[in-house]
Amino acid sequence: LCCQCGVPIPPNPANMCVGCLRAQVDITEGIPKQGTVHFCKQCERYLQPPGTWIQCSLESRELLALCLKKIKASLSKVRLIDAGFIWTEPHSKRLKLKLTVQKEVINGAVLQQVFVVEYIVQSQMCEDCHRIEAKDFWKAVVQVRQKTLHKKTFFYLEQLILKHKLHQNTLRIKEIHDGLDFYYSSKQQAQKMVDFLQCTVPSRSKSSQRLISHDIHSNVYNYKSTFSVEIVPICKDSVVCLSPKLAQSLGNMSQICVCIRVTSTIHLIDPRTLQIAEIDGNTYWRHPFNSLFHPKQLEEFIIMDINRVHEKKKGAGAGARSNKHTLAEAWVRKTSELDTDHQYFCCTHLGHILNPGDLVLGFDLANCNLNDEFANKMNPHSIPDVVLIKKSYDRTKRQRRRNWKLKELERDREAPDTDDERQYQDFLEDLEEDEAIRKNVNIYRNADIPVESDTDEDGPPRISLAEMLEDLHISEDATGGEGAEMLT
Repeated sequence: LCCQCGVPIPPNPANMCVGCLRAQVDITEGIPKQGTVHFCKQCERYLQPPGTWIQCSLESRELLALCLKKIKASLSKVRLIDAGFIWTEPHSKRLKLKLTVQKEVINGAVLQQVFVVEYIVQSQMCEDCHRIEAKDFWKAVVQVRQKTLHKKTFFYLEQLILKHKLHQNTLRIKEIHDGLDFYYSSKQQAQKMVDFLQCTVPSRSKSSQRLISHDIHSNVYNYKSTFSVEIVPICKDSVVCLSPKLAQSLGNMSQICVCIRVTSTIHLIDPRTLQIAEIDGNTYWRHPFNSLFHPKQLEEFIIMDINRVHEKKKGAGAGARSNKHTLAEAWVRKTSELDTDHQYFCCTHLGHILNPGDLVLGFDLANCNLNDEFANKMNPHSIPDVVLIKKSYDRTKRQRRRNWKLKELERDREAPDTDDERQYQDFLEDLEEDEAIRKNVNIYRNADIPVESDTDEDGPPRISLAEMLEDLHISEDATGGEGAEMLT
C-alpha cells in the first residue's frame, strides 16, 4: 500500500504512488517554463547567443537545438528523454516545446515528467540588416571606372555580375558619370569583387585605406578600404592605332586595327589582312593606345562595288587569321555625298555580310584630323581612307522584333541621360551579332512580344529561342512550324 494515501501499488523503493511522489517532489524545479527568442524580420534569421544569426525554419531540428541551448544549464540535473514542438500559429510569436525528463528521487526511484516550455519570439534587427538599412555604413568600396564615351564594356560587365550573383553581398550600388561604386560591409567581399573584375575585363587596380578608429587597449584598428579599378578605355567597334613596337610583337600587324570584342582581353583585327590578336590588361598598360574616334563620329556609307579576296599572301612573321571574317575590297560612297561622284576605296573584314547596295557604318580617316601620337608619325600611305565597322540595319525594326530581354542591377542612378538608351540599344545589337559575347550573358524570353518565324535571311541577326534561359516557357503550338525546328 502507498504510505501516503493507502492505494495498492506495485512495490517501489519509495513506497509511494506516482501521484503522491509528484506531490512530494517536482523534478522540473529550476527549469524555466518561459523564454525569449530573437528573430530578424528582414533576413528571417534567429539569434544564437552571443552573436551568431542562423537560418531556421519553423519546427526544424535547428530551431529545436537553438531553443534547448537556452535552458541547457537547467537541464543538467535531469535526464532529457524527448523534446518536440507543439504546433502554434506561425504569426502568434510563440514557440512551445514539449519536454520529457527523468530524475532519480527518494530511495533511487526514477520519476518521469512531461512539461511545456513557451518561448516568446521578439523582433530584433541583425547587424547585417542594420548596415543595409543605414546605407552609409560600409567598410569597403570598389570604384570601377572607364574613361570612355561609350558604356558597352560596362553593360557587358553588368550582365557578368548578374550571372555570377556577385551583387548579392553589396550594401549599395551607386552609378556615377564614369562608372559604378560597389559598397561592402567587409574588405574580403570587396577584394573578391576586385579579383573577379581582373579576371573578366582587362583592368588594373590599386587600393588604399583610411583609419576610422583605434582601440589602444585591445589593439583593434577600424579601417575603411577603397579599391580603384580602371578598365582599359577601349570598347567594341573602336578604331585604334598601335605603337610600332606593339604592332611588330603581334605578328607585324598594321598599326590601324579594329576592336571586334572586349572580354578578358582586347580582341583586335587588321581589316587589311584579317590578322587577329589578343591584348591582355598587362600588355595594354605597358604599351597604351587610344581610340581614334568616338561612336558619335560613325558615318554611313553605301557599298557601290565589292570584291572578295580569297587568297592573300601572308607577310613575314604574320600571326593567326580570323576564320569568321572574309577579306574584301570595296568601293564606298558617303550617303551624305550621293549627289557627288566622290568614292573611297578600302579593304574590309566584313566581306561575308556585305553586298553592293548595303548600308554600312564606318570612320572617314581621309577627311579628319587624327590627334594621336602614333598615327601622326605613320606614313600617310599606310593609313586607309575609310575603315568600315559594321553593317547598318533598321533599328526600329530590330527593336520591334526583339523577343528577349536582360536583367539589370538595382542601383542609385544619376539623372537619366538620353544618350544612355542609345548606347544600351547598341549593346543589345552587339549581343545579336556576336555569339562569343552572348555565351557569357543570361538572356531571358520576353513574353510580351509574340514569337515569329524568321524567314528573312537578309535581315538583321537574331537570337534563337534555344539560347534564351530560365524564363523560357514554350507551349506546343507557340512557335509555329518553323520555330519547332529551332528548339531541337
